[in-house]
Amino acid sequence: MRGEPADTVRRFIAAWSQGTVDELLAYFAPDGVYHNIPMEPWVGHEAIRGGIEAFFQIAMDVDFEITNIAVAGSVVFTERLDRFEMEAGHVDMPVVGVFEMADGKIAAWRDYFDMAMFAGQSNAS
Repeated sequence: MRGEPADTVRRFIAAWSQGTVDELLAYFAPDGVYHNIPMEPWVGHEAIRGGIEAFFQIAMDVDFEITNIAVAGSVVFTERLDRFEMEAGHVDMPVVGVFEMADGKIAAWRDYFDMAMFAGQSNAS
């Protein structure tokens, strides 16, 4: 998983639509942080695994489309459209993600999005 930070992030984002929890987890440093900003952060592989597994229990299909990407040193900024197929319906979510990379791994990933928009779409009938 070495390489340019943006390339690693692109592969990681693409893996969400086809990858396994183990594959996604392999992108993170052992003490990595995954923080969906409206919620509490998940710190370390065990917590991140639990968060990803819980998410895959409610999202049957996941597709993240990067619309813009920028790099500043080891920090990668993404603007995305995250799409989810859930039991309650389809969700299209604009998201800004910030990835801090270290030694080819994700040391921290923060996603910024509107939780009310997500809840409104995921609870739609």
